Amino acid sequence: MATANGWIRVGTIGEIAERGCTVVRGHDRPIAVFYHEGQVFAVDNRCPHMGFPMHRGTVKDGLLTCHWHHARFDLRSGCTFDLFADDLPSFPVEVRGEEVWVSSVPRGGDPVAAARRRLREGLEQNISLISAKALLALLRAGVDYREIVREIARFGARYRDGWASGMTILTAMANLVPRLSEETAYLALYQGARRVAQDCAGQVPRRDRAPLASDELPFSRLLDWMAYWTTVRHRDGAERTLLTAIRAGEPREQLALLLFSAATQRYYADTGHVLDFCNKAFELLDLIGWEEAEAILPTVIGQLVAARGGEELNSWRHPVDLVALVQEAVAALPQAQSEGEGRTWHGERDLAHAILGEDPGAIAAAIVAAVRQGARPEQLTRALAYAAALRIARFGPANEFGDWIVALHTFTYCNALHVAVRRCPHPLLLRGVLHGAMSVYLDRFLNVPPAPLPGERDSLDDLPTDGETLRAEFLCALDSQHQVDHAARLVARYLDLGHDPQPLIDTLTYAVVREDADFHTFQMVEAAARQFDEWGPSPEGRDLLVAAARYLAAHSPTQRAQLQTARIALRLHRGEAIYEEVSA
Repeated sequence: MATANGWIRVGTIGEIAERGCTVVRGHDRPIAVFYHEGQVFAVDNRCPHMGFPMHRGTVKDGLLTCHWHHARFDLRSGCTFDLFADDLPSFPVEVRGEEVWVSSVPRGGDPVAAARRRLREGLEQNISLISAKALLALLRAGVDYREIVREIARFGARYRDGWASGMTILTAMANLVPRLSEETAYLALYQGARRVAQDCAGQVPRRDRAPLASDELPFSRLLDWMAYWTTVRHRDGAERTLLTAIRAGEPREQLALLLFSAATQRYYADTGHVLDFCNKAFELLDLIGWEEAEAILPTVIGQLVAARGGEELNSWRHPVDLVALVQEAVAALPQAQSEGEGRTWHGERDLAHAILGEDPGAIAAAIVAAVRQGARPEQLTRALAYAAALRIARFGPANEFGDWIVALHTFTYCNALHVAVRRCPHPLLLRGVLHGAMSVYLDRFLNVPPAPLPGERDSLDDLPTDGETLRAEFLCALDSQHQVDHAARLVARYLDLGHDPQPLIDTLTYAVVREDADFHTFQMVEAAARQFDEWGPSPEGRDLLVAAARYLAAHSPTQRAQLQTARIALRLHRGEAIYEEVSA
């Protein structure tokens, strides 16, 4: 077919009129050229919804209908009337005498602006395929992933009255993006976007509160107010106090203290979710910019003030009154800190194993002793998170399946506390260490009997040595149920041989984002990766990724319906044919 200066000769008007539709090859896609009502129109021959060939559709009254899902388009502009589909790219047409020529390049416009609009529409309509295609268009255009996350986060903060699991998934996956391969990063962002949209579907939009009009309120007064509003469960008071601090330009560390002190006011509030949500809100602002603080931080207040703490639960009161024990230890912390000032301590490993003990009094005493010996807050939380991870790494097979989440809650709480004290190493947050340690203690039954760590009772020499082979076999293992121990052995073998841990973290993340995974599984992989970074390629780092592998294997496989949707979008993005003609 003749081409000239980016234009393609289609044929004469008579030929096109006789055929009704002619398909030609454009610059990067097939183009369908239609003759309708005495005029010639050209559009992309692939339906933007799922790639069905448009020349197989029908034209009537200026409407082009794709019969695969009955999407209808304005033939002249390509715009859709059915918003589950995207607009159909259209192409300029010129009639030169009797000959029809079509441009090989679609009509212009700002593709980034269009993709942003489609992302918002996908979120609003809770249509995952639209969101997936928009994400790919933005990534292909070189848009920074943090800008995409900002768009999704703004939607999530506006169209649901409170923080939800989707915002946690979005933040956790965005935290991992810089270390992920291209496809895994796309799937991670896709999972975040679709879960935020799912959380907001049919929900009441957020009602804005305003900061106080008072000027120059001391931060100490705001801190006291936040503690009071949390105690009496007064959402509006707590939210206006927070907004006042933000509007006053309080430093980020002070804002962190305001929320984290409230989140640790109750003992292990809402099985640790409150602290984790507060931490994720701060991490989200690190990603998308602190100018969004007034929109993002107040979303956690509803859960924060409504939370139920361990002090209200029978398990924290009987047969051992853990609340009284913690209160006594907290009261001893100021003196212990004074004694530990200026001292050096490196006992994280020993403290972690002490926290795994059977005597809650001895656990609390070990923490106070570590502070007295000079342990810094982030050292305490590092040890605490490792101890919590070992509960998962040694999760006993005799437990009920739902008990995995009990151990997961403790680990993600401890990980969140570690990140929180790095951001705000204030003495008030040390009570959270004792709360987390008591939760680790309460989870002790999950290790009765304890599952052995890989290589502890057997050799790993029967497994491959090549890193890529080990990672591929790990993914294959998760295609079947009851592969917990095998998956853990593969990860341990990989690390024992000294392979680069970053491709392994990508593989662990891919193992999550390809599944229709629950909220907790996303939390697990991100928290394990973060804590691995704390320990590096050490025996402790190995245990952390073994814990992740066991948890992931226990929760795989799923239906993987979302992976199908994401891959359809990816194939369309690559120009692959979703619909294939079958010859007789």
